[in-house]
Formats: sequence, structure tokens, C-alpha cells
Amino acid sequence: MSDEETLEHEAVPEAGGVGARLKRAREQAGLDLEQVAAETRIPQRHLLTIEEGALTDLPARTYAVGFSRTYARLVGLDEREIVDQVREELAQGNDRSVTPAKFEPGDPARVPGRGLAWFALFAAVLLMGGIYAFYSSYFAPGLGPAPLKGPEEQVAANAQGAATPAPAQTPAATGPVVFTSEMDDTWVKFYDSKGDRLFEAQMAKGDSFTIPADAEGPQVWTGRPYALAITVGGRAVPKLSEADEIIKDVPVTAEALLARADQPAGPATPAPSGG
Repeated sequence: MSDEETLEHEAVPEAGGVGARLKRAREQAGLDLEQVAAETRIPQRHLLTIEEGALTDLPARTYAVGFSRTYARLVGLDEREIVDQVREELAQGNDRSVTPAKFEPGDPARVPGRGLAWFALFAAVLLMGGIYAFYSSYFAPGLGPAPLKGPEEQVAANAQGAATPAPAQTPAATGPVVFTSEMDDTWVKFYDSKGDRLFEAQMAKGDSFTIPADAEGPQVWTGRPYALAITVGGRAVPKLSEADEIIKDVPVTAEALLARADQPAGPATPAPSGG
């Protein structure tokens, strides 16, 4: 083969977008969508969306990249090449948002938010308090509210209440800080404020690392913040970022992570572009 023919051969890209390539590889492997969903734990409707080339219809860019990478690994395609093509197609596509029609268990895009869960808990507490007050006043009248005070007594009671200091708020509970990888091949490095390494590895799915309790100013560096689930004292806190970005020098003490959990969600500090 001449040099000209070689260049001509290399210049021809594989036909079709990411979805078409994945579908073709799946069919060549003799797999159906149900089998792929079972192997990858990706909802079947998301797999169909990817094969149809509608990457922007997925809940977020993170899902498009992560799901396509996992799909490619299963059917034997080059993961890096697929991810690069996904990013290119996302950059060219329109930013569309689709409201889910129904809740599907196991779909992380449709899990109720923390605000809704706290509101439901608060409503349940109010309901239980009302039921208790009703039965207490019905079956034991003597335990009900005290009789109304006269004007002088009411003024004195108000003054006493104003003079009584409010109880101090209980500080947020702390505990072991644990990072768990939700994807294979997740590189991460933990180090202290002096730059001394605490842990560095290519974590597999399900691997976890607990920040040493005596670590001074622990920080993290990773290119997959969206793949690391975090708990503080057993309590789940938001990921450092849901974006496909590199983060570096982000504090991961229990106090810093709990403070982030009580603030509006935002991206973690990315690594400086200079190195």
C-alpha cells in the first residue's frame, strides 16, 4: 500500500455517531438492550437515548460521559475515543432539558432532593405533635394547656421569656470522612497541608478511603469528582462536583464538607491551568 493510500485510509473515520457505534458493537456482540442494562446497571431508557444519538436528552453532561464510557467498555470499544466523541457531540448539540414523566427507582437523576425530604420529615413531626396534643387533651384534660393569664400576668411572663437566653445551637455532628468510588479507574490523590501524600490510587468501583483522623488540613486532587461519593460520620454529603473537571487543593475535612452541605450547590475549586 502506497503512502498516499495509507493516509487516505487513516483519514476515514468510523461511520456514525457515538450512539450508532455503540449499537453496532452491541449487535455484533449478540447483546440486547436488556442484557446491557443488567450488566452496566444503566436504565434501559438511557441506553436507548444514547443509541438514538440524543445525548443532550440525558439528565446531565456527567451522565452522558459516564454512561457512554461504561457502555463502550462492555462492548469492547475504545473508552477514551468514545468519551472524546461524546464531548464533541455535546458541544455541537442543543442544550435541551426534558422533564421526566415518572420516577424510576435506581435512576439518580430522579431521586427527590434533600429539601423535599426535610420538608416531608418536618410535616410528619407536626402531624404527630397534633395527634399527641389531641389525645392528651381528650383523655387527660388536666394535661392540656394552662388557662389564659390576666394582662398583668401575661406582661410578666413575656418579660421573663425575653430575659431568658436562647439555648445554644448544637454543633453539627462530625465523624470519619469516607470517599467511595462509584466508577472503575477513578484516579484520586489525598494529601495534607504540607503536601505529604495520604493516599493515591486508581480506585475501582466500590473502593473506599477514610481520611485519617490525625491528618492536618487534608485535601484532594482528582479528575473525576462526580465519581466519588462522600460520607461524614455516616451522613451522605454532596459530591465535590457533578461536572467532568479536574479539582485540586480542595479541603476535605469534616467541617469543610459539612459546611458545603449547608450551602447552595456549586462547583469545587478546579485545578489551576498552569499545572
